[in-house]
Amino acid sequence: MSAPVRSGEPSFASRSLSAHLVRGLIGFGSLIGSLALTPILGFGALLLLPVGLVALRGCPMCWLIGLAQTISGGRLRRDCTGDSCSLVIR
Repeated sequence: MSAPVRSGEPSFASRSLSAHLVRGLIGFGSLIGSLALTPILGFGALLLLPVGLVALRGCPMCWLIGLAQTISGGRLRRDCTGDSCSLVIR
C-alpha cells in the first residue's frame, strides 16, 4: 500500500508495513552493531554506520515519521483554516 502524498509534502512512507519494519531492523541493527562491535573489531565496525543511515533514509526520526505515514496509509491529513489546524481522517 503506497501512501498518496500531496505535491510539496515529503513522504517517508514505504510501500508496505513489513518492508518498513525490515528497513528499521536493518537500520537500527547496523547502528547498534557498529557501536557494540567497535571494542571488538575496532574502527572497521564503524563501516556499519552508513549502512544503518541509508536503511533509515538519513535519520531514526525520519524512519519513525515514515512508520506513522505507512500505518496511516495517507488517510490522516492536516487541515488548516485561518489560524488553526486540525487532524482530519480522509
